[in-house]
Amino acid sequence: MNTKTTVIETEALQQQFAYCDKISALWHEKNTTPTAYVETYGCQQNEADSEKLRGYLAMSGYAMVQSPEGADVVVMNTCAIREHAEQRVFGNLGALTHTKRRHPGQKIFLCGCMAGETKVSDRLKKSYPHVDGVFSTHHLWQFPEILYRVLTGNKRQFYIADEAGSIAEGIPQMRDDSLKAWVSIMYGCNNFCTYCIVPYVRGRERSRKKEDILAECRALIENGCKDITLLGQNVNSYGKDLYPDFDFSDLLAEISAIPGDFLIRFMTSHPRDAGKKLFDTMASSSKIAKQLHLPFQSGSSRILKAMNRHYDRQKYLDAVTYAKSVMPELVLTSDVIVGFPGETEEEFEETISLIEAVRYDSLFTFIFSPRTGTPAASMDDPTSKEEKNRRFDRLCGVQNAISEQIHAAYIGKKLRCLVDGTDKDQLTARTEGGRLVRFAGDPALIGTFQNLTITGATTWSLTGELAR
Repeated sequence: MNTKTTVIETEALQQQFAYCDKISALWHEKNTTPTAYVETYGCQQNEADSEKLRGYLAMSGYAMVQSPEGADVVVMNTCAIREHAEQRVFGNLGALTHTKRRHPGQKIFLCGCMAGETKVSDRLKKSYPHVDGVFSTHHLWQFPEILYRVLTGNKRQFYIADEAGSIAEGIPQMRDDSLKAWVSIMYGCNNFCTYCIVPYVRGRERSRKKEDILAECRALIENGCKDITLLGQNVNSYGKDLYPDFDFSDLLAEISAIPGDFLIRFMTSHPRDAGKKLFDTMASSSKIAKQLHLPFQSGSSRILKAMNRHYDRQKYLDAVTYAKSVMPELVLTSDVIVGFPGETEEEFEETISLIEAVRYDSLFTFIFSPRTGTPAASMDDPTSKEEKNRRFDRLCGVQNAISEQIHAAYIGKKLRCLVDGTDKDQLTARTEGGRLVRFAGDPALIGTFQNLTITGATTWSLTGELAR
C-alpha cells in the first residue's frame, strides 16, 4: 500500500476547473442543459463526497435530478463496509442497463469505496460494459477530467491506482441543506481493525489544516448553518500527522469560539483515543452537542483483541463512566458487531451485559460480514448463520427496550431543539442529542431553535409541542 499523502496543488485543481468549462462548452454547443443524478450509499463521509461530485457537475453546467431515468450522467457513490451493501449496488447498477437503453447517451460512473477494491474493478470491466467510468476515493478530485474523457472519447475510464489518498482544498460543494452541514476534517484510517476494509480503500489518515477547517465552518455559520458535523474515520486522531501540540479537542474548542448560534457534532470517535480532554472540552462549551457516537463493537475483551481494537471492556466502560460524569445529559450511541469469527455464546452475553450496563440511547447493529482482503475474512468461523441471526434478534430486542425506556423519560421535559423540516402535516426538529421530535407548528419556524415540551415517545422518536 502506498502510504505517502498527496497534497493537490492549486494549479492541479485549476486544471479540473478548466475541464468543467470544457464540459459546459460541449453542452452549450448543443444548446441544451444536461442533467445529472448522484446516488449515495453508506456513511456520512460518502454523503460529503457526493456534495463535491454535485459541486463539480454544477460547475460543468449540469442540473441535478432525482432519478437516473433520462439523466445524462449517473454517478453511484458506493460503500464497501458490508457484503449486502455491495450486492445492492451491483443490483442497481445492473438495472441501469435499461435506463441507458432508453437514453443511449447516458454516461454511468461508479466511485467510492467499492471502486478501490480490485475484485470490484475487475468485475466491472468484465461484466458491466455499460459503466463508462470507475474511480476510487483517491481520484474524486479528478472527476471533471474523467467525465470529459468519457464525453469526448469511446474508451472507458478506470482511475483506480493504489494511492495513500489526497488532500484537495477548494473543490466546489453542492449541499442539500443550508441548516446542516458535513465538514470533513480528515480522511482515511490507520487502525486496521481486522474486519474493516476502510484503510485499504480510503488510505491512511491525513488531516486537513486547521485554518481550512475553521474557514469552512466560519463561512457556513455566516451563511446561516446551525448544525455542523465534523467527519473522519477516527476524528480523535485529528492532527497527529500535522501538529505536535494541536489535537481534535483543540479544534473543537476553536470552532466553538466562532461567533454565532450553532451546534457542533462529530463522528466517528475511536474509544482508544477518546479520553478526559475530549470529554472535558465537550462539557465546557454550550455549542458542542452533548452527543457521542463511540463504537464498542463487542463487550468481550478477547474479541476486541481479535478485532485489533486497542482497548478492552474495562477501558471502554471507564471512558463512558467519565464522559457521563461530566455530561449527565449525554446522548450515547454506538456500533456493535454480532457473530465475529469465533465469538462464543458467553462472549455474546458479555456484549449484552455491556449494553445493559451502559444503556445506549440507540445502536447501529450488524452481523459480521467478511470483507475480502481483511484478516478476519480468513478466520475460522464455526457459528451458523441461524445462530448469528438469533443473537442479533436478541440484541436488538434488549436495545429497543432500553431506547423505549430512555425516550419515555423525556416526557414532560423542555428541550431546546433545531426545527429542521416537515413530515406530512407536522414539523420535525432535533434535540441537542440528535433525537427526532415531531410537533405542530408554523413552517416559518424551520431554521430556528425552539424550546419544545416533550409529550410522547416511541422507541425511535419523540413528539412534542411548543413550550409555553
